[in-house]
Amino acid sequence: MNLPANTIGKVPQHIAIIMDGNNRWAKKRGVLGPIGHRAGADVVKPLMYACRDRGVKTLTLFAFSSENWQRPEAEVRALMALLSRYLRREIKELAADGVRIQFIGRRDRLSPRIAKLLSQSEKATEHNTEATLVLALDYGGRWDVSSAAASLAKDVAEGLISADDINEQLLSSRMALADQPAPDLCIRTGGEWRLSNFLLWQFAYAELWFTDTLWPDFNIDELDEAITHFSSRERRFGGRPAEASV
Repeated sequence: MNLPANTIGKVPQHIAIIMDGNNRWAKKRGVLGPIGHRAGADVVKPLMYACRDRGVKTLTLFAFSSENWQRPEAEVRALMALLSRYLRREIKELAADGVRIQFIGRRDRLSPRIAKLLSQSEKATEHNTEATLVLALDYGGRWDVSSAAASLAKDVAEGLISADDINEQLLSSRMALADQPAPDLCIRTGGEWRLSNFLLWQFAYAELWFTDTLWPDFNIDELDEAITHFSSRERRFGGRPAEASV
């Protein structure tokens, strides 16, 4: 582990990553896009274990956005096939090592075969407590907020709650990551500086860390660099610095 000693006690509990750069990685090497996606998938398990070993309890990965359906049909099919192969190959080891698998996002637009595999993976790991790996599939931050709002509106219409009962906590309880703490740290690879409709509500107080490294090249040293950056920040949540409040 390459973390400086002064990061002890300051490790984020929840890291969320926008995994960008698979296609550009493949293009730079003159290979097909699916090879880049496979190389990116190979990063996931060692990164998950590195997070666990550093005290990070939850790792959330933006695997497939709601906008990704606009990509060429062949690419979408390849991504879904990769997801299926990855889960079938890795689920037993992750389960044996105490990792819980969760999925957030819409499932109604996924194939029945994929949806069944997601449910099976969650069921097989639901009692694990060492760490949690959350994969965001067919997920969009705006969809998340609007779905939560619609759920509350339905309860108001049915008389289960009053409109006056609605607050930030209640809205958060209806969102995709309701059973996880909000991400402390957002990492985006690939050189872009935007959130791309990912966890818009949950990132309200997250520290943001951007790197030009393409996702298949992202490694444990860069993870440690991001965590070290996080540990150097004073998270005030809208308040004043500690020394200014004395």
